[in-house]
Amino acid sequence: MTLLCAFGSYASSHREAPLISNDPLADNTDLYAFKSPDDPNSITIIANYIPFESPEGGPNYFNFGPNVRYEIHIKNKATTAWDDITYRFTFSSTNEDPTTFFNIRLGKQNLKTTYKCEKSTDGGKTFTTIIAEGIVPPNNIGPRSIEGKTVGLEAPDYNSLVEKAIATASSGEKIFAGPVDDPFFVDLAGAFDVGNFRPEGNAVNAPKDGLSRFNVHSIALKIPVKMLQKDGSGVDQASNILDPDFVIGVWASASRQKIKTLNTNGEVGYDGDFVQVSRLGMPLTNEAVIPIGMKDHWNAVTPYDGHDLQFAKYFTNPELALYMDDSQFGAAVPSLNALRIQSKSLGAFDFRNGKPGLFGLKGNAALDGTALAEAAFGGVLLPDNASPRAVDLLPIFYTGVPNLIPYQLATGKGNNPLAKGKPFIHNFLPTLGDMLRLNMAVPATPRDDPKFSSLGLVSAAVLGITDSEYNSNTDLEWIPNMDGFPNGRRLEDDVTTIELQAVSGVVLAAVGLFYDDATATAPVSPQLINVLSFTSGPTKNDAALKGTFPYLANPWRGFDYPEKPRF
Repeated sequence: MTLLCAFGSYASSHREAPLISNDPLADNTDLYAFKSPDDPNSITIIANYIPFESPEGGPNYFNFGPNVRYEIHIKNKATTAWDDITYRFTFSSTNEDPTTFFNIRLGKQNLKTTYKCEKSTDGGKTFTTIIAEGIVPPNNIGPRSIEGKTVGLEAPDYNSLVEKAIATASSGEKIFAGPVDDPFFVDLAGAFDVGNFRPEGNAVNAPKDGLSRFNVHSIALKIPVKMLQKDGSGVDQASNILDPDFVIGVWASASRQKIKTLNTNGEVGYDGDFVQVSRLGMPLTNEAVIPIGMKDHWNAVTPYDGHDLQFAKYFTNPELALYMDDSQFGAAVPSLNALRIQSKSLGAFDFRNGKPGLFGLKGNAALDGTALAEAAFGGVLLPDNASPRAVDLLPIFYTGVPNLIPYQLATGKGNNPLAKGKPFIHNFLPTLGDMLRLNMAVPATPRDDPKFSSLGLVSAAVLGITDSEYNSNTDLEWIPNMDGFPNGRRLEDDVTTIELQAVSGVVLAAVGLFYDDATATAPVSPQLINVLSFTSGPTKNDAALKGTFPYLANPWRGFDYPEKPRF
């Protein structure tokens, strides 16, 4: 049962908690925030909802809920108590032809959907409408419904409907809301089978993307950097590519009214204040970190006012780490054999659950001038002698990572993690809450760059340590994939593999706390190579992404059959 709880909801935020699994229209599935690859002056934020939409799922196809409040929340200051920017979306649907059971007929739509987008910059006290009646494209039902003459919408193709639905808000943002291909990829069947990942396949089955050919409903915003930066500065005003003043935190939510009434005439009524029923910041938090008994509670609270501190213990001693530790349950999940946590890094430091980690250094003068000093963040990063992952996993999820010692690459450190190394990240926004944090000053890695990688910052760290183009100095310089997860999240990033690698201690290794089999002359050891070679199965989406906003692939068409089975 312990194993099942750990892996039973490993699909980013698809049906991740008991209550929200029964309310798909309000279920956050994924959140993305990244430097727009075709525009260095803008950031794209994408919040997806409604999991496992079968493209064949008529006659009542999924759509945004008219009684759900969808919101995207943005922090750009650590000194304020609530959102610095909020985008609120509410949707309305109309039956244009109630005499038919078809969703589309004779040029008319049933449940034709529009939306209002409002924006707040005062913590949600007041909202201004920036799009009054945005268009939501219909579901991609089939050629007769979309392109069909007389009986259909007579559109040239489905993509023309997507392009028509992209709106420019009165405040300048580009916005799209509608059905798309689900861009997340993961071997759900393997994960549900007690973590039975199968990246190379096994005797019976090849790895499967459990979300292949499923759609979701997406809210996508393309926002100028200067609109998100706390002082209104553009990216050309950044002091360097890790300028701390350009960090934002992003999370998304869905809320419903408190009272739902079922009437005898078949109508449903809603009343009362809105209550948050779903939220999402960092991927896989509620799925693979928060225990099942706390999942509904986690969905109901915000990352503000210290609410998330009650969940910190699940990061400082993550349950998944037990299955990467041979002294615990490491033998129970053979598919994770490549992932093992440092128990004697540098001959002294044990990062397995319940062990001291770096706590033995607490108060030592050697920590002066580092993030671990008591005058800095030692109280959070070294809280006690039994919370080893407070030093790496907790900041990744709760504060972002600062460009301070020891959070610099091992390059140039000379086997001393407390020495100055090569900078590679600064997305530090110390709000002590779960958010997707992004440094907007970091340039985007071109998608056709031969060094572009779905492993995000893990790949940037590898290049910064091993590639002669970057490892000859400790200067701050751009390394490909510095814009990847967990510095924001790109659509291409393999977050499942990255987070499993992170739980196994790859970030510790990157900053110089290498694996147990490392030596001073060979820090890139077989164990590190095992971790870096591990994948959780599918490594890319099943549909090609677009090169322009909203970047997401068009939704799968219910009428069409794939050339291969759905895996």
